[in-house]
Parts: sequence; C-alpha cells; structure tokens
Amino acid sequence: MTVVGPFVKRRPPRFWVVVLAAVFALLQLANVSGRDTPDTKNYLSYALSLRGANKHEAAAATIDYACAGRASVARRDQSVDVVHFREPSPARRVVEECRRDQWGWVSKRLSAGQTAGHTVPFIPPRFMRIFEARPGYPVLLVPFITVLGVKWGLWTSSVLITVAGGVLAFLVLRTLRAPTVAALTGQALFYVLPCGTTAIRPTTEGLLLTLTLAALWGCALALEGRTRAATALVGGSLSALFAVKHSQALFLGLCLAGACAVLGVRRGGLRQPLRRLARPLREVGVVAACGVAVTLLAAKVLGYPSESESLQDLLTAHFSRPDRSRPWSDFLHLEVNFWVEWLRRELWQPFFPTALLAGAWGALRQRPDFGVFLVAGALTGVLNQAGHPDINIYGDRLIVLAWVLPVVGLPLLLEQVVRPRVRGLDTVPGPPRRDAGPNTAMDAGTGAGLDAGVAR
Repeated sequence: MTVVGPFVKRRPPRFWVVVLAAVFALLQLANVSGRDTPDTKNYLSYALSLRGANKHEAAAATIDYACAGRASVARRDQSVDVVHFREPSPARRVVEECRRDQWGWVSKRLSAGQTAGHTVPFIPPRFMRIFEARPGYPVLLVPFITVLGVKWGLWTSSVLITVAGGVLAFLVLRTLRAPTVAALTGQALFYVLPCGTTAIRPTTEGLLLTLTLAALWGCALALEGRTRAATALVGGSLSALFAVKHSQALFLGLCLAGACAVLGVRRGGLRQPLRRLARPLREVGVVAACGVAVTLLAAKVLGYPSESESLQDLLTAHFSRPDRSRPWSDFLHLEVNFWVEWLRRELWQPFFPTALLAGAWGALRQRPDFGVFLVAGALTGVLNQAGHPDINIYGDRLIVLAWVLPVVGLPLLLEQVVRPRVRGLDTVPGPPRRDAGPNTAMDAGTGAGLDAGVAR
C-alpha cells in the first residue's frame, strides 16, 4: 500500500496511524501541566483513594498537582504580559495562595467529619455524590499514577486516551471502506479539532469520546454483517460508559436504539420497524435498548443521584445556594435562554455549526445508513449540553461529543475528491456481505476493504 506521491515509500496504513499518533503525543509535551479542570481534583483524589491513600495523603497530592498547574499557567501568562514580563516569576506566590485556599476548605470539611466516600471533600457532600457515582475514570488512572506518579501519570493516560480516539476514528472510516487517506484524515481531525483539545484534559470527556467512537465502530461493523463484534463493541461501550458517566450511557443507548428504529422505518414502514432490519442491526438495536433499561435500573439500585438532584446542582451553583422551589420551570426557562445565547455566539463565529452541517452532509450522502448512527452519536453531545445549560461551564466540553460528526463525516465528504487521486492505496473493493442488508456504504464500488492488519 502507498500514499500519494512518487517520493513516498510504500508503507502500510498502520505505519501512518502510528506516525500520526506519535506526532500528536510528542506535541503534547508542550503542556504537561496546567490542563486540569475543576473536576480533575475530584477524579484524581478518587484514584489516589482507590490506590490506598488516606484522605490527608490524597488531598496533599491532589492539591500539589492542581497548584503546580496554576503556577505553570501563571508563569507562562506573565512571561508574555506586555507590562510585567520582566518581573520575577509569580509561580511561588501562586502555589502558596492556592495551597492556602484549597487546604482551608478541605481542612474545615474534614474536621467537620466529611470523610465518607473516596473523593476528598473539595466540594459540598451533595455535589460529591455525583463524582462518587463515576468510578470508571479514577479506576483507569490508578495504574498510571502508581507507576508514573501524579503529574506524568495523568499526562500519559490523557495522551493514550486521545490517541485511542483518533485510531478509532480511523477504524470506523476503514470499516466503512473509505480510502486510507480519508481514514487518516479522520484520525488527524480528531487530534486537531476541539474534541482532541478537550480529550487531552485529565477529566472524563476523553473517555466519553473514545467509548462513543468504539460504539460507532460497532455500528459500522453491524452494517458489514459482523454481528458478534458489533454487539460486543456496542454493549461493552455502554457498560464502560455507565461506569464513567451513567447519564452518557443512557443518552447513547437511547440514540442508537432510535437510529435503529429510524433505519427500520426507512426500510419497511412504521409497523414493527426492527423486524425490517438485518440481524446485526436488529441486535445492535436490542443491545442499545437493553443498555437503556439496565442503566436506569442499575442507577436506581445503586442510589445514584436522580435527575432532580442534578437539576438542583445546576440551579444552585453546585448546592452553594438554597434549593429551588420550582426547579423544572426554572430549568426550562434557562434552557430557552441558553440556546438563544449559544446560537448567537455560534453565528458570530460559525465554525462549529458549519463543521456539523458539512459532516452530516458527508455522512448521510456517502453512507446513509451509517450516517444515521453518526448523527445519533453526535446528538448525545447536544443532549449532554441540554442537561447542563450553563454558558459559563469550562469551555465547550459538554457538547464536545458532537464533534464526532465532522471527524467522521468530513473525510467521507472529501472521499470523492481523494479517491481518484489515490493509486495503489487500497485493496481491491470486494462485494458486499450478503447478510449486511441494503446499505449504500456497502456497495461494491464505493470503497476499499479493510486493511487486515489494522482492522483486526
């Protein structure tokens, strides 16, 4: 297999996948610290507790990491400040102030007996319960921080999670028989678009993106007739999402089940739409629907915070104010205001909506059946944002899952431009699988087969 150009040696696709991943990882050395969000402290202290640290030890290590990050950012900002760039570094002062502030809150809460659970009490008890219900990311962190320490353990885990997301974008596109150049473009887009910028932060969004792409890979395999692999990926992704953030497992299960229903209606009408689907797609729909049911039941049995509790968290600024007496009315009012303001800001700089529309067009035009699944996966980001209509939340990380639409859709849109320029890049396209059902993406003339070494 080759890449376009007479001066480029013949290399298998996996070589370029590794090159892109390695380049991305090396670039992340530019910012090893200072990427943490307010939530990072909760996840890190949870992981340290799982490793065996007591509350004081976990608090000390977490505060040191967070304050070192603040100092790093302050030092870099001051070095380019047009007025203060010649002054001494503020790092020491920032660390001292940060430690004094953080220890003041933690010591007060520990002295008051707030020692339950795994998370160090940086936040009120009701807010802590939300993080206590998300063990997946802290469990993943444990081996990294044990072997590499807090700073490099968090950096390494974040890089690997983000690299995995890019590789999954490549695998999704190759499973859809896109040219290797298009699939590599999808991997690169994952790294350079805001999804990569967000995934690299030491918090849950990277895992949410990666697991959502894994589920979408399962949907692509279902369209190829590979039932066992498809259901394993979708079911496994939903299970892992439940441990990372159970509301996201609920959203993804609902959206994938809805996508299967839409495909069934398209193929056979409104009566019993799932029966109109090929067996792999039908089973994906069943797995997704079961995932929704299991998520709701397990959250109830485990006593996870309810939607009303999450609503009060939002409307009381993380329980720092009295509960609202009419939370749903206030929420709906805020919801309308949020989306009006969000749309105004996006139209001011319309890159995101343009990328979404172009991605949806590429996916639905080139691979209509998979396009329905891709739009469903992106919709989970919109649902996540709709559940937290706070315009001031750290960046756009709540809606970041919507970026999977341009990551996969844009390379498909460019496919017709790329394919005629490619020579010897892909294997000869094979006939569609008999059990895959009618699907434009699987037509014999639409693309190349998977590279066996990468796809498997």
